Amino acid sequence: MIDDEGQARGKVPRDEALKIAREKELDLVEVGPTANPPVCKILDYGKFRYEQEKKQQKGTAKGHSGEIKEIRLRVKTDEHDFQTKINLARKFLEKGYKIRVTVNMKGRENIYANRALAQIERVKNDLALETEQPPQRFGTRFITTLVKANPKSNA
Repeated sequence: MIDDEGQARGKVPRDEALKIAREKELDLVEVGPTANPPVCKILDYGKFRYEQEKKQQKGTAKGHSGEIKEIRLRVKTDEHDFQTKINLARKFLEKGYKIRVTVNMKGRENIYANRALAQIERVKNDLALETEQPPQRFGTRFITTLVKANPKSNA
């Protein structure tokens, strides 16, 4: 058992531990159920739950590793517009997002699929990224997902 001050008290019978907790107007909480004997701690359970929820919220607020942001291009995207999209993608990468690149084609552009693939390759090279999944064609568009390059794979 661990008391409310964080000091280990050793093996204490359950009834005695409950009595100590009631005297201090706190709760007896089992924090190590798999240990032999189980580890219990005297603490304010409401405060304990609140702190656990805060830790969980803090952990999920930082990570964007599974989230994807999309940038859309055309086969004939102008240089300035292309650079604007690249800068936007850099900001997304700094925040931990993955990038989905979509290149749309209209009308006669569809016969120049190699130009759409070249746009994707250009984005990949400008940002020094790796493809998470290869470019796939869905009707009149090519779509791929890019992630930060793994430094270990370059060695």
